[in-house]
Amino acid sequence: MPGGRLTQQERQQIALGLADGLAYAEIARRVDRPTSTITREVMRNGGPTAYRADLAHRATERRAHRRRQAAPRAAEAPPQAHGRDAEAVREYEEVFTTVLMASGMTTMPARVMACLTLTDTGSLTASELVQRLQVSPASISKAVAFLDSQGFVRRERDERRRERYIVDDDIWYQSMMASARSTAQIVEIARQGVGVLGPGTPVAARLENIARFLDFVSESLARAAEQAREILRTKVERP
Repeated sequence: MPGGRLTQQERQQIALGLADGLAYAEIARRVDRPTSTITREVMRNGGPTAYRADLAHRATERRAHRRRQAAPRAAEAPPQAHGRDAEAVREYEEVFTTVLMASGMTTMPARVMACLTLTDTGSLTASELVQRLQVSPASISKAVAFLDSQGFVRRERDERRRERYIVDDDIWYQSMMASARSTAQIVEIARQGVGVLGPGTPVAARLENIARFLDFVSESLARAAEQAREILRTKVERP
């Protein structure tokens, strides 16, 4: 199996595979690379619908150039717990981040979310995030504010009165419920529009259809989140 960076020809094969609707595993088999390599390559370069081989190749060259410039100043990577491969962890965190970005997060919230999720403790302080991500405190503050507003993280004070940002097993439930509440607000405003624009008009009919659809989705999402939470909690408690 070849090693090293992807070549421009391999990137062209990836683009052709995506255009043909092939799965990442099949593309990986055709270029004789690990599936994780293909997934990371596609997700960090626009996702399956926007991937372009030439743009991806140039972007990789720019990233490599920046790394070479930053290498003398970069701190030595901390040793990994449980005997983990530091390079494999770094690459996985990068993939995790790009997948979060593809789901709609902007870069810094995605980086913070990935960093928190992939710690054994599930919590870090602002200064620890600054050190790990090598960004400014202001960038961390803005990212955490967004994640907090979406229910992705919660805040606690530790014994030293430092604010810690936490990702635990209940965070995704809280995020789903926040999404359901946000959708319910759209339902409410759509139904208000029916009265404003006149029942029986084409635009009112459109708004009513929007309200019905989103109302069903938000209720289903909230119900599914509640059920999943109870089932998983019961399985954990049973042993």
